[in-house]
Amino acid sequence: MTTALTAERGRPPALGATVEDDGIHFAVYSENADEVTLCLFDQYGARETERLRLPGRDGNTRFGFAPELPEGTRYAFRARGPFAPAEGHRFDASKLLVDPYAIRLDRPFVYRPELAAPPSRGVDSGPFVPRCIAERPSQEGRPLPFAPPGFTYEMLVRGFSQLRPDVPVRLRGTVAALGEAPLLDHLSRLGVETVELMPLTASLDERHLPTLGLTNAWGYNPICQMAPDPRLAPGGFAEIRAAVEALHGRGIRALLDIVLNHSGESDEFGPTVCYRGLDNALYYRHAADDPSRLVNDTGTGNTFAADRGPVLDLFRATLRRWVEETGIDGFRYDLGTVLGRLPNGFSRSAPFFAMVAEDPVLKDRIHVAEPWDIGPGGYQVGNFPPPFLEWQDRFRDDVRRFWRGDDRTVGALATRLAGSADLFGAPGRKPSDGVNFLAAHDGFTLADLVAYTQKHNEANGEGNRDGHNDNHSWNNGVEGVTTDPAVREARGRDVRALLATLFVARGNPMLTAGDELGRTQGGNNNAYSQDNEITWIDWRRADRELVDFVGRLQRLRRGHPALAADAFLTGEAASGGQPDVEWLREDGAAMTVADWNEPHRRFLGLRLHAPGGEAATVYLNAGRDEVLATLQSPRRGSGLVLALRSDRPDAEAAPLDPERPLPVAARSVFVLVEENASRSPQPAGSII
Repeated sequence: MTTALTAERGRPPALGATVEDDGIHFAVYSENADEVTLCLFDQYGARETERLRLPGRDGNTRFGFAPELPEGTRYAFRARGPFAPAEGHRFDASKLLVDPYAIRLDRPFVYRPELAAPPSRGVDSGPFVPRCIAERPSQEGRPLPFAPPGFTYEMLVRGFSQLRPDVPVRLRGTVAALGEAPLLDHLSRLGVETVELMPLTASLDERHLPTLGLTNAWGYNPICQMAPDPRLAPGGFAEIRAAVEALHGRGIRALLDIVLNHSGESDEFGPTVCYRGLDNALYYRHAADDPSRLVNDTGTGNTFAADRGPVLDLFRATLRRWVEETGIDGFRYDLGTVLGRLPNGFSRSAPFFAMVAEDPVLKDRIHVAEPWDIGPGGYQVGNFPPPFLEWQDRFRDDVRRFWRGDDRTVGALATRLAGSADLFGAPGRKPSDGVNFLAAHDGFTLADLVAYTQKHNEANGEGNRDGHNDNHSWNNGVEGVTTDPAVREARGRDVRALLATLFVARGNPMLTAGDELGRTQGGNNNAYSQDNEITWIDWRRADRELVDFVGRLQRLRRGHPALAADAFLTGEAASGGQPDVEWLREDGAAMTVADWNEPHRRFLGLRLHAPGGEAATVYLNAGRDEVLATLQSPRRGSGLVLALRSDRPDAEAAPLDPERPLPVAARSVFVLVEENASRSPQPAGSII
């Protein structure tokens, strides 16, 4: 059967494939192509059946309508134009191209050298490129009302469930597994408020990985930003929507980590599967002195030109599609500085930021930026405009340095505990504009942070050259795995102290999946290429006591406004005439300038007052010796309770005598709260 393709009923504004009852509209944008061809395939995507030139043109949009073509049709494109690298053009009609507006693919991307073969070789890449599937969007997604993300749980979907024994085998490693009761129960047990899903969009391995027998586990190498990766969501948007609804049913929001800074087509020697073949000069930034070279502000070989109208339109459509199809509550933007970069540098007024703030679908979603890239002026923590929240690497580094035992760190620690006003203190900003974390997918796991002084990335096949070198980590006397009970106990104590610090600080706490279980990557701090037991959570070895401890921290935080208030700590008077924070020495006196400048200070206390008079006290002792802390008297009618001590995670809450000094254990965090005297724990529960 020969398919008719006509321009008479075209819909050029609707880019991609638009399914109607009586056929399908196709539209592609390219400013520099001479011709765009629609390629159709049989129902299995095995055989290319037709090639049809898109007959219509409206400005730079080629379009056509195919009557009677059914939903589910498999298709792709080819584009003809100049192959003139010196001018930024790399058209190659021998390359099959996926639709950048596709919402479903029939198979995952697999890297093959044929995808990057130069035009002079005339290698047809058709057999190796996924086919797009024309589908009607559902627009059934229903996000929850906006709220700050709170306790956020960063999750590698495949690694989270791949080894979970009580999840059906067919669901393990997929988004659908997130709807299973055992995994939902785990999130609820922790008190997770928001799950941040690492990339779900269709992605392609870097070209060096297949030769090493490796694959990209993280997915930060996308091709089709609107199409779910068939390996993670074989059921497409419907599968993701069901998982999001299951999370919503537990009161948990869902964010999608999305990569709009680059594509998986890599540098000028990379594969041609989409943007490069449709209009290389349009989609990517090029070196000013040599248009044949791509700007590499991302470290991946290319950088999207996010300030250009057609690229911005694609990004808007991408974000809206995910919200409307899945009900996702917002996004985390990988290397978000790229989205604000103009030809003359980063700008808070960049078109992308304005688009998000004004779009009726997007403006009330959660938007979290990773506020750095490797380009010029790439570090922009604290400089993103509303409504963007930002990852907070300064919190990570300053807290690590304090607990590692570095000198002169107590002042920086206090700044992070107080909400990081040095970064987010501009008018209109709050501590909840910052996302605090100790560890993330990119770097050591929390367990490895206290077990390795050096990275151990040999499995990545790059001679241990990849990954961060300055990790602010320590090993408690032995590098890596050990059976020494004293070293293991010290590491557990340090992990709990770090976690307690995270949950008593102002801002949104974020934990990476598995860190609450004691997960290790064997010292690998760049495990992007390890789709195996290195990144998969081994639930059989889970530290159940640590899970309970994290849940307890979250309940404590949520239950006490003095710990969770979304306001910077300033030391100024709050309601009732009490300052919002008092920074304390061991003897209960206020910290002096000399105390703050004491190079070897390892102890810090803070007494917090919330509006309404509720108070809490936190002691952080990073020293190797116990410290006697002089207590503050509670309010009239209240008793002082030691609610949590990180050195003894299973210890129950117990009353304290404010007249007696409190021995604060070495390498620990103690949290004290005030409770009505009639409801305070009885002395039998004492943990002192």
